[in-house]
Amino acid sequence: MLLTIDLDSDTPIYQQIRDRVVEAVAAGTLKAGDPLPSTRQLGVDLGINFHTVSKAYDLLRQEGVIRINRKSGAVVRRDHGSGPPEAGFADAWQSRLRTLLAEATTQGLTRDDVLGRSQDVLDGFAGGRS
Repeated sequence: MLLTIDLDSDTPIYQQIRDRVVEAVAAGTLKAGDPLPSTRQLGVDLGINFHTVSKAYDLLRQEGVIRINRKSGAVVRRDHGSGPPEAGFADAWQSRLRTLLAEATTQGLTRDDVLGRSQDVLDGFAGGRS
């Protein structure tokens, strides 16, 4: 699994790992049932502490994106073809979306710009294609 992080970013490394895995699942690069590297291996590959990877994997597990067990390690749990989201997901997601839209509005992006950029991003994901 090719994963790129920016060690100089203001975004914490564990959050970058979480975000890149979610984006890979959304793009169809990772599918339900695909294994992820062990925390130690990904830590070595990225040149970071495996505890940082563990924190990212735990966040992904809490969000229902992956499952972790001692035998098979971390495995993608769901993708865009896995059916409807679990109860409460859409409301929690909408709350986060509200904040992103508020940031865009505060910075002066127009409604059309926000919608156009959103459409472009969504079109890049496997589950967003019509």
